[in-house]
Formats: sequence, C-alpha cells, structure tokens
Amino acid sequence: MKYLSILLLCLLPAFSYAGEAKDMAEDPVLEKRMIGLAENLRCLVCQNESLASSHSELADDLRREVREQMQKGMNDQEIIDYLVSRYGDFVLYDPPVKKSTLVLWYSPFALLLIGGGMLVYKLRRRKSQIVEVKLSAEDTRRAAELLDQPPEAAGRAAELSNQPKDPQA
Repeated sequence: MKYLSILLLCLLPAFSYAGEAKDMAEDPVLEKRMIGLAENLRCLVCQNESLASSHSELADDLRREVREQMQKGMNDQEIIDYLVSRYGDFVLYDPPVKKSTLVLWYSPFALLLIGGGMLVYKLRRRKSQIVEVKLSAEDTRRAAELLDQPPEAAGRAAELSNQPKDPQA
C-alpha cells in the first residue's frame, strides 16, 4: 500500500496537466474541410501564422465561425468572401491583385529593377574613373633592377599589371 501511494504521488503531476480541448466538429469530413480552408487564411492577431495553426482566442472564434458557416451549407468561396468583407484582404494569405494591392505584388520587382539599374550605373561610373598608368622606359628599367630581371621581362610584367584583372581568373 505504501509503494502504491508513492507511485500515485509521483504520477500526480502527469495527471494534473490537461490541455484545453480543441473545438472540433462532430463530422470529421467537415473538420478536415475547415482545416483545409483555415490553412489558407491568416490569423488576424498572430504574425505570419495561419488560422489553423494559431492558438489565439480570436483564431478559435474564427474557426468556430467557419465551422458554423460550413454547417449552414456555405461553400468555401462564400466563406472566404464573408471573411474578406468583414476583415479585409489581410485575412487572405494570397491576396488578389487589385488597385489596393498593386504595391504589395509589384514592389519587389520594382525594387529589383531599381537596384540593378543603380548597380550598372555605379559600375560604369567607377570604370570611367580608373586611370591607366603607363610606365616610362626609366621606370621599366628601375623595376627590372628591383626585381632582378632583364628589362624586357620587366616591361612585359608592367604591361600585364596595367591591364584590368579578370575576376574569374
């Protein structure tokens, strides 16, 4: 009896934790349909979390509301239209392309084009600012002495050093 009471006392924390039961429809097909629809809807409170995976109270209310509308016989598009009319396009993970969302859809491409244009402009401007230096005969002879090479080899090395370097080499 003593060992049994110790065992039950040790298992007490495991039995005391009971998570809150999730709302579920009586019909598993309806529940699966609701979850499929809720995966494409954004939670209005959470950042970048779907309605199906959110644990906020508002998400629970919205899932309950979606279930009720499904039980009334509304199809998915009617439910989406109802939610959009009530909460706006923010509730959709994939908002439609229209005047109010053009910036959302096309600004990444515009920024990419602007950035590419700026890069080309800067590279061309930098290329025009590079000055090529030609070594005189005296400088070539002096470089050859410093490198302990014949002047012809030093002249060739100077020519090669003046050429723009290939970044892939």
